[in-house]
Amino acid sequence: MGSLVLIVPGRLDTPTGGYAYDRRIASGLRDRGWSITVRELDDSFPDPTSAALDHAARVLGAIPDGATMMIDGLACGAMPVEAEREAARLRLVALVHHPLAAETGIPPEAAARLEASERRALAAARAVVVTSRATASTLANYGVSQARVAVVEPGTDRAPLATGSRGAVRQLLCVATLIPRKGHDILFRALASIPDRDWHLTCVGSVDRHPATVQRLRAQLRASGLEDRVSLAGEADVATVAAYYDRADLFVLPTEYEGYGMAVAEALARGLPVISTPTGAIHDLVAGDVAIGDVPTPIGRFGSHGAQAAGLLVPPGDTAALAAAISQVLGDPLVRDRLTQGARLVRERLPSWADASEKMAAVLERVAEDDGRFHR
Repeated sequence: MGSLVLIVPGRLDTPTGGYAYDRRIASGLRDRGWSITVRELDDSFPDPTSAALDHAARVLGAIPDGATMMIDGLACGAMPVEAEREAARLRLVALVHHPLAAETGIPPEAAARLEASERRALAAARAVVVTSRATASTLANYGVSQARVAVVEPGTDRAPLATGSRGAVRQLLCVATLIPRKGHDILFRALASIPDRDWHLTCVGSVDRHPATVQRLRAQLRASGLEDRVSLAGEADVATVAAYYDRADLFVLPTEYEGYGMAVAEALARGLPVISTPTGAIHDLVAGDVAIGDVPTPIGRFGSHGAQAAGLLVPPGDTAALAAAISQVLGDPLVRDRLTQGARLVRERLPSWADASEKMAAVLERVAEDDGRFHR
């Protein structure tokens, strides 16, 4: 089998979807007989300090000639000079969860700088691995030919069907780090407009990554009188997150942008209906032709795969549409049951991490065998 040097910014055990992808792929490749060496860079990426770039240059420079090296996009896109320097002697693979400039809340000048930096770095890569077809399409704007792009979607662990709340108060769940892009503020405004429903929302995700956002969200909850109906649970271990999923009746993620949408897949693996936005792979996961517009479409429509829909999708940032979708699912048992049935059907066709690792191995093997540029 092959060997790979995996470069990640910060600690590989960081509890986010992107790092979880990196961990599971590394583990899956090891299970297939690969030799995997992980090198951790400074955690200041994607806005590295001078010291962080110097350290990264030393790490890359110590890798033996001819080695296959995959760099997580949070780091790769921020160090084009180092990528260009090493591209001639190393088989560089860039792993892009989503383009750096797509992060919400970045000033325009910073976004332009990140886009130019990532464009240069990706040009140095023999192959670019992305986690969804949507991201693959986006990279065309970065000058990356589709011949160099490979889609390796995340896997999803099999999980028992959610038990649900089994009570009068419906339990809503959102699993996402509290950062601007995830749309918690939109969710809170939507819920504030439907206070008559019997619901409680639990938000699971780090409250430390973006303190300013968390401060604003807490103030928003106080101002809207939702402090007793919304719990910010913070980070949680795997068992605790599983328990939250099990008690939930509905999964909600009003994200503005996703590379894939791993938390949505995890909810579907438990047969939970989903309300989210058509970004990343979420449209494909939910079969989301059901509800894109100002008002969610009633049940009975089918998604793009011909499968019964597993949720309702609304435009990013549309508070009214999100409130209408939540109100519809909470207020109509027929809608809720139909979407739950759809989620259980989707559950059966979610790819596994073994599938993802096999696809990644095939990509890396072709890179290792190719003396020129990667071609599909």
